[in-house]
Amino acid sequence: MAGAAGLAGSAAAAESGSGSGAGQLKPGKTRLISLSHVNDPAKTNIYPGDPAFELETIATIEEDGYYLQFVREGEATGTHWGAPGHFNAGEPLADDLDPNDLFLPAVKIDVRDKCARNADYALTVDDVKQWERRHGRIPDESMIIMWTGWEYKWGTDAFPNLDADGVLHQPGFAPQTVQWFIDTGRIGRNGGTGIDTFGPDLGTDPEFLASLLVYQRHRISLEILANLAKFPTTGASILCGGFINAKGSGSTALIYGVIPPGVHV
Repeated sequence: MAGAAGLAGSAAAAESGSGSGAGQLKPGKTRLISLSHVNDPAKTNIYPGDPAFELETIATIEEDGYYLQFVREGEATGTHWGAPGHFNAGEPLADDLDPNDLFLPAVKIDVRDKCARNADYALTVDDVKQWERRHGRIPDESMIIMWTGWEYKWGTDAFPNLDADGVLHQPGFAPQTVQWFIDTGRIGRNGGTGIDTFGPDLGTDPEFLASLLVYQRHRISLEILANLAKFPTTGASILCGGFINAKGSGSTALIYGVIPPGVHV
């Protein structure tokens, strides 16, 4: 667990010009992986009710001397991060956040087997405690990623998994578990939750109870993650890219997994 905490602290050390050792970011040795799906309208599942996603070619090299596309999409289309004000009025929006709010130590909890058996599976406190008995306590102010296996359904009807009544069936975090993360400091003021589904809530929850809890203070949510098999269980961090819209709810993003030297999947 020292790797996760050490990497988060390395940014501050770099700013002050002090510090050395394996925890520091080392260009050429620190590995970056993409935790994002490619932004492709042909393969992007849209959350029911969200705007359509379109890419329109508006300039070509042959006709204009350069190539350019016009992008139309919601801020929560495809892989994205959400700001607290996405669900809670008066909480920080994208342009209220500091860049350090988007760079967090991260852990990955693999519950793919349970989600394969139950599409409505909710991560429990007992699941987390069992994980911690093996891997150690989750550091405070962490990004806690729930790996459901839903990323492999991306681009198909199995991803939204709608029933005959149009209800989503996707796994998520039990609200009680998110509250426990908050009460114990594990996601603290600046941490958050990540998942490879549409969001932290169970698909069957119309009240978005998990989201209402996560999206407070300076906590963020990472949604529709990809390539989680390449992301370590402990010892790595996440870094969120994407443009910052004025009063943005978040951003479609290239989310990086930041893996320091010596940390392996």
